[in-house]
Amino acid sequence: MKWFLLRRLGGAVFVLLALSVIVYAAFYVAPGNVAQIACGPRCSPAQVAQVSEQLHLGDPLYVQYGHFLQGLFVGRDYSTGTGVLHCQAPCLGLSYQSDQQVTELILAKLPATASLAVGAFVLWMLLGVGTGLLSVWRRGRLTERVLTWITLAGMATPVFVIGLLLIIILVTALQILPFPDYVPLTEDPEQWAWNLLLPWISLALVSAAPYARMTRASMLETLAEDHVRTFRAYGVGERALVGRHALRGALAPVIALGALDIGSMFGGAVLTESLFGIPGVGRELVDAVKHVDLPVVVGLVLVTGFFVVLANAVADILQAMADRRVVLA
Repeated sequence: MKWFLLRRLGGAVFVLLALSVIVYAAFYVAPGNVAQIACGPRCSPAQVAQVSEQLHLGDPLYVQYGHFLQGLFVGRDYSTGTGVLHCQAPCLGLSYQSDQQVTELILAKLPATASLAVGAFVLWMLLGVGTGLLSVWRRGRLTERVLTWITLAGMATPVFVIGLLLIIILVTALQILPFPDYVPLTEDPEQWAWNLLLPWISLALVSAAPYARMTRASMLETLAEDHVRTFRAYGVGERALVGRHALRGALAPVIALGALDIGSMFGGAVLTESLFGIPGVGRELVDAVKHVDLPVVVGLVLVTGFFVVLANAVADILQAMADRRVVLA
């Protein structure tokens, strides 16, 4: 188990380094006046020259990337003309359009995105895995066919359609829920949960469908294995077979899919945050792209990649705990 963890940790570090190289090359080595793009269209030639100097665009590529990597690990200094601004590690750069450090800007938006991601993740896992288990337990009956139709409809419906329908029905017509107005958890936990309930439900209804289908397929495959057939021959009940013996072996692909989704969610649920007006990372990414704020876009891409890699590393560990065969692979 120790060597398995070391291999996964080393692989995660390598992927993050490779991601930083690709992101830097894609945004800072691209053709065009990178300093002008990063500074913004309203910058004077003197400001563009200052940005070019801060980004070391006149140096060889490996030196430029070295300064970029240095900022991530130990921080870096930016000359403001009248002084020096220190950006602490992990320094993702400086937004020349808002005069803010990208790291501080992302950290200010991250709690809203984390609130949305974690709450929706819990709901869609419970709903998806529960629906998949019910389909297996009631396989061959009308219940299974109805659940299959529902999950197919969920997979085919975009989140903004579900969100708009829920707003019309639950907020406007029935007035059961308020329109989301994000309140930080530290200010009022009750209002925090109440205002995020509608976005949580919207994301859960859309995201639960793949989990239901994957759980059902994995459970049916596991139930066809020899050891499960042996348990059935010894008279073990179907409920015990599904819930106690087959579920653990069928969870590995569900955990892997969940890692990808929760990692991407932490990188910003763009459509959901824009629809419900949640001031999270997704909305910040939309604004950064709209205003061509290059350092913010680069920082958000790196943060998204970090959370995806981290979530996959955690998923590998959970898979190893659920199935010891993963360690030997």
